[in-house]
Order: sequence, then structure tokens, then C-alpha cells
Amino acid sequence: MINHTTYVPAQAFINAYAQFLQRQGKLEVPGYVELVKTSAGNELPPQEAETWFYKRAASVARHIYLRKQVGVGKLNKVYGGAKNRGGRPGKHYDASGSVNRRVLQSLEKIGVLEISPKGGRKISENGQRDLDRIAAQTLENDEE
Repeated sequence: MINHTTYVPAQAFINAYAQFLQRQGKLEVPGYVELVKTSAGNELPPQEAETWFYKRAASVARHIYLRKQVGVGKLNKVYGGAKNRGGRPGKHYDASGSVNRRVLQSLEKIGVLEISPKGGRKISENGQRDLDRIAAQTLENDEE
């Protein structure tokens, strides 16, 4: 089977998969999504209060799809960024472990991810099938 997600632009795929997750309505979204910052390095919570959790879930699913397995600590590094420290040099701050852990748990509940025997999470067969299908649709839409 062809790995479509490597050919599909990341942003187009993430937006399409986030819309799919939102339409499906099965993803468990925590109640604090309007209030929480996604990193200690951020000054404000995300501006898209309704959709950012779905986009993060889609991005995490794609990230794990392209690798063998990923844990919460690695996701914290990936989604972290530089903190504005005024006149001092910027410094890397990890993203919120709670947010990333909740995303993994939600994706696991709907069957996209499963726990890897080596630690962390890996993509399940159902998740792989969904991601391949959405990547193929996104690729078709981009070609039109």
C-alpha cells in the first residue's frame, strides 16, 4: 500500500483529518480547552477555541503515523517552542504534557492509536486505514 501522507502537504492533511474528527463527533474533548495554554512558553491560549484540540489530535496522529511509536515526552518536545523572555535570549520550553496526554488518550479511545509494547503509542490498523483514506481524498482534492 502506498504511504499517501508523505505526498500530501502536512497542513492540508491535518485540516482535513481535523474536520473528519470533528464531524465524527467521537473524539473526547476535555472541558478545559477554552482556558488552557498549550505550553509554558505561550502567553495566551490558542485563538481557535473550538477547533484547536481537533487540529492537535490530527497533527499527533500524523506524527505517530510517520514514525514507529511516540510517547508523551517526545510530543512535548515537538510541540514546545521558544519563550519570549524580553531582552534575554529565547529558550525552549516544552509543551503541556497534560494536553498531549489527553490527545493520546482520546485517540486511543476511538481506536486510532494503541499502546506500543516498547513504550509510547503506535498507530492501530483502523487508524492507519482512516489516515490512508483521508490522505488519498486530500491528494485527489489538491490535484483538482
